[in-house]
Amino acid sequence: MRKQFGMPEGEKLVNYYSCSYWKGRVPRQGWLYLTVNHLCFYSFLLGKEVSLVVQWVDVTRLEKNATLLFPESIRVDTRDQELFFSMFLNIGETFKLMEQLANLAMRQLLDSEGFREDKALPRPVRPHRNISVLKRDLDARAKNECYRATFRLPRDERLDGHTGCTLWTPFNKLHIPGQMFISNNYICFASKEEDACHLIIPLREVTIVEKADSSSVLPSPLSISTKSKMTFLFANLKDRDFLVQRISDFLQKTPSKQQDSISGERKASIVDEDPKSPSTPQEVLEQPASPSSTLSGCPSFSMQEVPTASQGLLKLFQRNSPTEVLGAKGAKEKMKEESWNIHFFEYGRGMCMYRTAKTRELVLKGIPESLRGELWLLFSGAWNEMVTHPGYYAELVEKSTGKYTLATEEIERDLHRSMPEHPAFQNELGIAALRRVLTAYAFRNPTIGYCQAMNIVTSVLLLYGSEEEAFWLLVALCERMLPDYYNTRVVGALVDQGIFEELTRDFLPQLSEKMQDLGVISSISLSWFLTLFLSVMPFESAVVIVDCFFYEGIKVVLQVALAILDANMEQLLDCSDEGEAMTVLGRYLDNVVNKQSVSPPIPHLHALLTSGDDPPAEVDIFELLKVSYEKFSSLRADDLEQMRFKQRLKVIQSLEDTAKRSVVRAIPGDIGFSLEELEDLYVVFKAKHLASQYWGGSHTAAIRRDPSLPYLEQYRIDASQFQELFASLTPWTCGSHTPVLAGRMFRLLDENKDSLINFKEFVTGMSGMYHGDLTEKLKVLYKLHLPPALNPEEAESALEAAHYFTEDSCSEASPLASDLDLFLPWEAQETLLQGEQEGAGNEDAREKKGEKGTSPQDCRHYLRMWAKEKEVQKETIKDLPKMNQEQFIELCKTLYNMFSEDSMEQDLYHAIATVASLLLRIGEVGKKFSVRMGKKPKDSACGGDHNEDAVQEDSSEPEPHQDPAQEPQPPAAGDPQAKAGGDTHLGKTPQENQVVGEGGSGEGQGSPSQFLSDDETKDDMSMSSYSVVSTGSLQCEDFLDDTVLVGGEVSNHMATARCEGTVDADWCISFEQILASILTESVLVNFFEKSIDIGLKIKDQKKVERQFSTSSDHEQSGVSG
Repeated sequence: MRKQFGMPEGEKLVNYYSCSYWKGRVPRQGWLYLTVNHLCFYSFLLGKEVSLVVQWVDVTRLEKNATLLFPESIRVDTRDQELFFSMFLNIGETFKLMEQLANLAMRQLLDSEGFREDKALPRPVRPHRNISVLKRDLDARAKNECYRATFRLPRDERLDGHTGCTLWTPFNKLHIPGQMFISNNYICFASKEEDACHLIIPLREVTIVEKADSSSVLPSPLSISTKSKMTFLFANLKDRDFLVQRISDFLQKTPSKQQDSISGERKASIVDEDPKSPSTPQEVLEQPASPSSTLSGCPSFSMQEVPTASQGLLKLFQRNSPTEVLGAKGAKEKMKEESWNIHFFEYGRGMCMYRTAKTRELVLKGIPESLRGELWLLFSGAWNEMVTHPGYYAELVEKSTGKYTLATEEIERDLHRSMPEHPAFQNELGIAALRRVLTAYAFRNPTIGYCQAMNIVTSVLLLYGSEEEAFWLLVALCERMLPDYYNTRVVGALVDQGIFEELTRDFLPQLSEKMQDLGVISSISLSWFLTLFLSVMPFESAVVIVDCFFYEGIKVVLQVALAILDANMEQLLDCSDEGEAMTVLGRYLDNVVNKQSVSPPIPHLHALLTSGDDPPAEVDIFELLKVSYEKFSSLRADDLEQMRFKQRLKVIQSLEDTAKRSVVRAIPGDIGFSLEELEDLYVVFKAKHLASQYWGGSHTAAIRRDPSLPYLEQYRIDASQFQELFASLTPWTCGSHTPVLAGRMFRLLDENKDSLINFKEFVTGMSGMYHGDLTEKLKVLYKLHLPPALNPEEAESALEAAHYFTEDSCSEASPLASDLDLFLPWEAQETLLQGEQEGAGNEDAREKKGEKGTSPQDCRHYLRMWAKEKEVQKETIKDLPKMNQEQFIELCKTLYNMFSEDSMEQDLYHAIATVASLLLRIGEVGKKFSVRMGKKPKDSACGGDHNEDAVQEDSSEPEPHQDPAQEPQPPAAGDPQAKAGGDTHLGKTPQENQVVGEGGSGEGQGSPSQFLSDDETKDDMSMSSYSVVSTGSLQCEDFLDDTVLVGGEVSNHMATARCEGTVDADWCISFEQILASILTESVLVNFFEKSIDIGLKIKDQKKVERQFSTSSDHEQSGVSG
């Protein structure tokens, strides 16, 4: 499979299926291969071959449908095409696996967690024999997710197995058939009939597991007793002995200390509460199932003396309202409490409670204020996590206190916007509690950190529970019940918004089209879903919806939203614009009231803004809930999960398209590429980043990816990935020298020295090779042979010539940034200068150095960077530092390799030989001129620029040892110094357009360039120690007799220097002199100025990366490999 589709060894095949691919109206029978990262299809029939490769991250739609044309087929859409597959032996199994793999790919695009999950997959040694290993793992993962979602269990819970059985329910004296699920910490039961009974038994609660006596009425019974004196009787177990053994094994692994601590809590949990008694911290310990006993028993909790550490804010701010004073409302509240107490007596209390249709009825009628916090903890599953992590919240509070991050700054900004109308948040007590909970969660989950709307939800949680309880409820909300809601892109809310639109089309088709035209759904749904109606409805009404949400999940929110639209259908159909429709809905929501609430009414700020002369009639929240269940109760959790998957594909791909457009817009207009070319380059760049995470394993980019960063910084590549892209996209072929040139270009672009470059930097480097005039392209090529592009290690390898250069060898020319710079070039320059010139007192450099130390998520940091970017000054050729002899020879090597595959190869070699010969003389004469002027150069760059004509005039004077007719001779084959000048680097291309501000300063300028290392590793062609080009490799018989490569004193001096193992430290050349010399050769000018289309190279690269689906339909003879 890997050889057929060109996949690397790291790609994992999950399974393959026989099916037909519809190419036009003709089905092509073949094999569908499903790998972790790709969908592949291959067919060869009647001499015709079809080959398809689609990345899962490119899939925008995946559906199983049946039409007249495609009977029972699977449809796979990408941005480019629609693919149909049919004639499966088991289409259900195939589609389920495809869904899993596509969903995994979407998680990869959303955050890095998906990649970590992928790496957890086992890699079979022999894929064809062990294909089921991967598939079994994915199936187990899907079952785990379903199990955790059904019973609201922690995310690290792993299902061990399940079996059919019956459960004896004492409340109705029946044996209810269903499934028993066993995991490492829980025993759960779900009835076949959805509402009949659900049961969760934590193993920490279990005291006895025993096999009861079998009978005809009760075959193979199993009895489980808990610390709360409840006994559960399971029967009709197929393999009871094995089951008991597994449960015993898990019980032995349950920490004894944990059991002891929870035992004490459960003893407290069976004590009934007197609702009339005032709530004091001492009495809170006796509340049923209250985690405050855990909290008070934890000495590490630093905020123990704070009232909110042990009870909810509502109890602290409503002490004077006993139920007798409230009249009818108080009586109603008392009846609710009695109903729940009766329910607890019959069905049990705490985690081990039987959850039935009766439980749902009580929730819909409203949870009494005194029990709301307890039941929220139980129904959401937050209680499980809290009791198994004692002291965790206290540790987070201690760690986060006094710490400053972007999240804490946003939290501080929103603290006083959180339910400001409620008295609990009009003083420092409530504000401080909210601050601690939000900050603790931001430290627990830095990926989310803090998102708007979290403050509103958390403030309500704090009203009904202690800080620790509110914290764990927030964990349950953000990480399990509302997945991906509270992140930088609110993906989860957008997904559920798409579901809401789809449900509107199904249930309210008349209204759906109107709402789409008005664009209302996208405006209302985010505020409704993100805050669970708390921000758009009166508090006492919205909290009833929250009650139902904790019991039934997102289904309730969608039902209520549909009921609201249904109730306002006539008015919405008459609306002419979005504003009018929003007003209609706003006024309706403001008048949803809870007439049973015992809390004093809290003014709703939204209502004050939308109130009119003729307010609509009041709507009772319980009536609204009743209608929503009557009309829209057909929604099922399984169906919603299926719809979530479908919408997640659309939403994430839409966000990826938005990111692409944003990044492309951030590229300066002078780059030279068209919008289409930039988008294509972005696709290739992103594919390279993703490929590193598929198969790279240890790539830096995969480790450091941060979805919270700005779009431009989310995808970055390292040096090895850049080298691959460089080799495939460069307009100049350099043969074996290309990797060396790519490494130099990468160092030139990587100004912040983090070993990663973003897309903007990448594009700027590409633009330097494709756009600009001769001067700009040569400027880039020139910089590639100066530090930092020229690695000091490369220079050190050249005959260890560093001994001949002084420590303070730095150019006197000040490095200025050019228009090719990408990201705050001054920052990189000044940071480097600060490191090299300690004590210089460069305040700007210190300021930028400080900026580099800030958090990458700090938006202000990027604002400063972009502001500075606008201040970049145009670099002139006068600002470029001079080039020493070693660097010049590296430049000649690059040019030599660059021309090796050109159609004008011989003419180009002839021209560069002439130019190099002239430049060597110019440098020699320039050195003599500077010595004559009394300037003893201290470094490789000599002082003073020289006019070319003047230099040539000087060079025409006869030298004492010069024989004008002398031709340079090739070096002896065994001369290692001659070999050192090899032409490996001549393939250097001006691909990297990025400016190096520090090019003329620092130790690199004083270090000689590479002679040995690249030559020895990359090229085996020799080069004369005094000649630019090797006579053997260039067929010198084609050269004219008057072609003088190096003459007179120059050749003698260089030969002497090479024999001594060094180069001339005083020799130097300027960019102007190189430019002027190249302009004398028209063939060189034409080579650098010819235009090259990058589109074809991008298309070839896409095929290599498998970024888009590609199909071939040709004769077998046309296929190679």
